[in-house]
Amino acid sequence: MTNDLRMMADKSGDPEGETGVITKTKPKTQRPPLYKVLLLNDDYTPMEFVVHVLERFFGMSHAHAFEIMLVVHKKGVAVVGVFSFEVAETKVAQVMDFARRHQHPLQCTMEKE
Repeated sequence: MTNDLRMMADKSGDPEGETGVITKTKPKTQRPPLYKVLLLNDDYTPMEFVVHVLERFFGMSHAHAFEIMLVVHKKGVAVVGVFSFEVAETKVAQVMDFARRHQHPLQCTMEKE
Protein backbone atom coordinates (compact mmCIF):
# COMPACT_ATOMS: atom_id res chain seq x y z
CA MET A 1 0.00 0.00 0.00
CA THR A 2 2.85 2.39 0.64
CA ASN A 3 4.04 1.87 -2.92
CA ASP A 4 0.64 2.97 -4.22
CA LEU A 5 0.84 6.23 -2.24
CA ARG A 6 4.32 6.94 -3.60
CA MET A 7 3.13 6.36 -7.14
CA MET A 8 0.21 8.73 -6.62
CA ALA A 9 2.56 11.41 -5.25
CA ASP A 10 4.82 10.98 -8.28
CA LYS A 11 1.87 11.37 -10.68
CA SER A 12 0.79 14.67 -9.11
CA GLY A 13 3.68 16.45 -10.83
CA ASP A 14 5.05 17.83 -7.59
CA PRO A 15 8.02 15.59 -6.72
CA GLU A 16 8.56 17.06 -3.27
CA GLY A 17 4.90 17.17 -2.30
CA GLU A 18 4.85 21.00 -2.01
CA THR A 19 2.13 23.18 -3.41
CA GLY A 20 2.55 26.73 -4.68
CA VAL A 21 0.13 29.57 -5.09
CA ILE A 22 0.10 31.56 -8.28
CA THR A 23 -0.76 35.18 -7.70
CA LYS A 24 -1.77 37.65 -10.34
CA THR A 25 -1.05 41.32 -9.86
CA LYS A 26 -3.87 43.59 -10.85
CA PRO A 27 -2.82 46.45 -13.10
CA LYS A 28 -3.41 49.83 -11.52
CA THR A 29 -6.06 51.77 -13.34
CA GLN A 30 -5.22 55.36 -14.10
CA ARG A 31 -7.70 58.16 -13.76
CA PRO A 32 -8.72 59.59 -17.12
CA PRO A 33 -7.11 62.91 -18.00
CA LEU A 34 -9.12 66.03 -17.24
CA TYR A 35 -9.79 68.93 -19.57
CA LYS A 36 -10.24 72.61 -18.80
CA VAL A 37 -13.10 74.37 -20.55
CA LEU A 38 -12.11 77.94 -21.41
CA LEU A 39 -14.28 80.89 -22.32
CA LEU A 40 -12.63 83.52 -24.54
CA ASN A 41 -13.35 87.23 -24.61
CA ASP A 42 -14.54 89.10 -27.69
CA ASP A 43 -15.62 92.67 -28.30
CA TYR A 44 -19.18 91.86 -29.35
CA THR A 45 -20.84 89.34 -27.05
CA PRO A 46 -22.85 91.13 -24.34
CA MET A 47 -21.75 90.52 -20.76
CA GLU A 48 -25.28 89.48 -19.81
CA PHE A 49 -25.18 86.74 -22.43
CA VAL A 50 -21.91 85.38 -21.02
CA VAL A 51 -23.41 85.35 -17.51
CA HIS A 52 -26.45 83.48 -18.86
CA VAL A 53 -24.20 80.88 -20.57
CA LEU A 54 -22.26 80.30 -17.34
CA GLU A 55 -25.45 79.85 -15.35
CA ARG A 56 -27.13 77.61 -17.90
CA PHE A 57 -24.31 75.31 -19.02
CA PHE A 58 -22.02 75.32 -15.99
CA GLY A 59 -24.56 75.54 -13.17
CA MET A 60 -23.06 78.67 -11.64
CA SER A 61 -24.93 81.02 -9.38
CA HIS A 62 -25.56 84.48 -10.77
CA ALA A 63 -22.89 86.02 -8.50
CA HIS A 64 -20.25 83.42 -9.44
CA ALA A 65 -21.11 83.68 -13.15
CA PHE A 66 -20.77 87.46 -12.94
CA GLU A 67 -17.31 87.13 -11.33
CA ILE A 68 -16.12 84.70 -14.02
CA MET A 69 -17.53 86.93 -16.77
CA LEU A 70 -15.45 89.82 -15.38
CA VAL A 71 -12.32 87.64 -15.44
CA VAL A 72 -13.02 86.76 -19.08
CA HIS A 73 -13.61 90.44 -19.85
CA LYS A 74 -10.46 91.70 -18.11
CA LYS A 75 -7.99 88.88 -18.79
CA GLY A 76 -9.32 87.66 -22.12
CA VAL A 77 -9.86 84.07 -20.99
CA ALA A 78 -11.07 82.12 -17.95
CA VAL A 79 -11.38 78.49 -16.95
CA VAL A 80 -15.08 77.81 -16.44
CA GLY A 81 -14.81 74.14 -15.47
CA VAL A 82 -12.68 71.00 -15.46
CA PHE A 83 -14.22 67.79 -16.80
CA SER A 84 -13.53 64.43 -18.42
CA PHE A 85 -12.92 64.62 -22.17
CA GLU A 86 -16.48 63.68 -23.16
CA VAL A 87 -18.13 66.13 -20.76
CA ALA A 88 -15.77 68.97 -21.74
CA GLU A 89 -16.34 68.29 -25.43
CA THR A 90 -20.11 68.35 -24.93
CA LYS A 91 -20.03 71.60 -22.94
CA VAL A 92 -17.89 73.31 -25.61
CA ALA A 93 -20.28 72.18 -28.35
CA GLN A 94 -23.34 73.31 -26.37
CA VAL A 95 -21.90 76.77 -25.69
CA MET A 96 -20.74 77.27 -29.27
CA ASP A 97 -24.10 76.16 -30.68
CA PHE A 98 -26.03 78.36 -28.25
CA ALA A 99 -23.87 81.39 -29.08
CA ARG A 100 -24.26 80.82 -32.83
CA ARG A 101 -28.04 80.47 -32.51
CA HIS A 102 -28.12 83.83 -30.74
CA GLN A 103 -25.74 85.37 -33.30
CA HIS A 104 -22.88 85.99 -30.89
CA PRO A 105 -19.20 85.27 -31.69
CA LEU A 106 -18.51 83.86 -28.22
CA GLN A 107 -15.74 81.26 -28.31
CA CYS A 108 -15.37 78.30 -26.00
CA THR A 109 -12.53 75.80 -26.15
CA MET A 110 -10.91 73.03 -24.12
CA GLU A 111 -7.39 71.96 -23.30
CA LYS A 112 -5.81 69.12 -21.38
CA GLU A 113 -5.15 69.97 -17.76
